[in-house]
Amino acid sequence: MKKFMKKMLSRKNFTRIVLPIILVIILAIIALVSFRSPEKTINKSEAGARAEKFINDFLMESGTKATVKEITEEYGLYKMQIDIVSDVVESYLSKDGKLFFPQALDIDEINKTQAAAGEAAAGGEGAAVSVKNDKPIVELFIMSYCPYGTQIQKGILPVLETLGEKIDFELKFVDYAMHNKQELDENLTQYCIQKNEAEKLNDYLTCFLAEGQSASCISEAGIKKSALDSCISATDKQYKITENFNNKVGYQGNYPGFDVNKADNEKYGVAGSPTLIINGQEIRSNRDSASLLLTICDAFNNPPAECAATLSPASPTPGFGFDTTTNTVAASCE
Repeated sequence: MKKFMKKMLSRKNFTRIVLPIILVIILAIIALVSFRSPEKTINKSEAGARAEKFINDFLMESGTKATVKEITEEYGLYKMQIDIVSDVVESYLSKDGKLFFPQALDIDEINKTQAAAGEAAAGGEGAAVSVKNDKPIVELFIMSYCPYGTQIQKGILPVLETLGEKIDFELKFVDYAMHNKQELDENLTQYCIQKNEAEKLNDYLTCFLAEGQSASCISEAGIKKSALDSCISATDKQYKITENFNNKVGYQGNYPGFDVNKADNEKYGVAGSPTLIINGQEIRSNRDSASLLLTICDAFNNPPAECAATLSPASPTPGFGFDTTTNTVAASCE
């Protein structure tokens, strides 16, 4: 039951399963407001405790725990930032503490992002690269547990295999982490694999993006564990990542900092995961392999023969696993 309900909270299943339920709940609220007198309003502290207990008792799997991070008021409800281990989600609770809403949809924002995605798919301005180069410089900023960061990583892997040394690619990291200490640790792992054994990064990511199992993927990719651990320790110490996390120093709001690529974050004004920079220009592209190949190839002065390769036009699903989706809304963690 808990596993089922946790899946209900995920973005992947939200539109298909949860949205109809929310619509029914909204209708029920209208009926309640119309036909009964208001119940007693509970305060924010009581609301947070009630929501947290409900989620942990009925929605989370055994051994995992959700935490209510922040509570504000919006639309006559309590709006909560809830850490559910793999992500931070916005949820709502009625002020009498009786009705819990897993998530709300901002219709204007969805219309805007869908229009942008459609523009990119049609080869519009958003997918064009105005700055050309003989060897394009491609920088991809992600959070390693952001479902939309993993989505674009899955889309770009076949492009990297196709173009190889024709481009100068570097995986970089947003300078804060929204997905707990595990994200700081995984950022360090991917950073150090790229630094020590860059030729093995694609193999590691192909494994990791399937199920998120870092330890077994390090072994499967044939990465030198001792050298990796040494790099992680030195980088962690240099940028005080764990130290600042433990001491709550350098946080951006509720989120701990990750300063390894901080200078580049500031240079490009990176505001979330994923952010794609090509030849110093932020580019919005669909996240399927075909679109990413087309976009990156637009950055060449003279595109190589590899740009004629046929790659999949199917968009990877957000999160782990190599399923595909017809939804091209360009969401991000920010």
